[in-house]
Amino acid sequence: MDDPVVEAAEVPEPGAVTIIIPTFNEAGNVRELLRQLTESVPSRLPCEVVFVDDSTDDTPAVVAAAAQDCPFPVTVIHRDEPVGGLGGAVVEGLRTAGSDWVVVMDADLQHPPALVPELVAAGERTNAGLVVASRYIAGGSRAGLAGGYRVAVSRGATWLTKALFPRRLRGISDPMSGFFAIRRSVVTTAEDGADALKPLGYKILLELAVRCRPANVTEVPFVFQDRFAGESKSSAKEGMRFLRHLLELRTASPIARMLAFGLIGLSGFVPNLLALHTLDRAGMHYLPAEVLANQAGVAWNFLLIEPLLFRSRRGHRHWADRAGRFALIANADLVLRIPLIALFVGELGMGVLTATVAALLLTFVLRFAGTEALVYLPRRNRMRKSRDRKVA
Repeated sequence: MDDPVVEAAEVPEPGAVTIIIPTFNEAGNVRELLRQLTESVPSRLPCEVVFVDDSTDDTPAVVAAAAQDCPFPVTVIHRDEPVGGLGGAVVEGLRTAGSDWVVVMDADLQHPPALVPELVAAGERTNAGLVVASRYIAGGSRAGLAGGYRVAVSRGATWLTKALFPRRLRGISDPMSGFFAIRRSVVTTAEDGADALKPLGYKILLELAVRCRPANVTEVPFVFQDRFAGESKSSAKEGMRFLRHLLELRTASPIARMLAFGLIGLSGFVPNLLALHTLDRAGMHYLPAEVLANQAGVAWNFLLIEPLLFRSRRGHRHWADRAGRFALIANADLVLRIPLIALFVGELGMGVLTATVAALLLTFVLRFAGTEALVYLPRRNRMRKSRDRKVA
């Protein structure tokens, strides 16, 4: 499908703002949103609006029609595959932004369009790289959150997020906000730029703050409004995606990922022991029972690390290839451990218990390194093709 593009002015000059609005079935809101943006923004600074749309309704057509009355360029990018959810839509918009400042906001008018110029002005006054519209500082309010349940979920998510990332989110009282301004240079100067962003769901501010690490952050209070039309997209499914996103961000560093890998490995003892007990009760000899029971733990570990630790790396190999490599490495651990214990005891004079602990630690590190390198790293020829495409 060709992207409908409506232009009513020239491309914004430096110092202007690109307003990115991710949409999913927001046809009832976009006309009023553009009307309020027209009243609030172009009189104070040049702007362009980019809708990145994952809708299954007529939202793109409604935007294109409403844009005819706008004194600024309005672009609709429709995605047939909503990769990364609303957060992925924002990243797509960031790649096309042509202004120094980028403002991200929702289409449902819970984020007041009149605040857009103030977000940019606050960033210029304080030389900030990120300006967050916050509900939780003086002058802000979460009034538009419907019901005590949503308030409790929002507060709980905010507490959990700040507890997991105390340094990266220092100075951000509302990391769950979907309304913020960011300098384009904060994204483009980060390692790999927008390609380094891996959003999952709708909490793109968290993704940008953690991965791009803006040096200076400021906040502007805002009152969270009632939705103008339509229904909220929040759901239990989105909540689970948010928790997975948190885990992926928290385990982005190799050390954190190795710790999580070890905790998952420890949990694998439960199905291992249950299988061993079952096979023993069935009368199987303990040696083949040990080998078969170990496969239950291997399968358990594989099924957990796939979505929790290596979600973004699963596309490099077919799942059967990944499963076979993972099982081979996990079972090689058993074969390697006994010779290592014998070496530590016979050649280094360690006690049996000390040698066993040392062998367990060493094989664990080797298993983690082997899993990353042999199961989840891209094949070299694919990496080379990717680099060639970037150069071209």
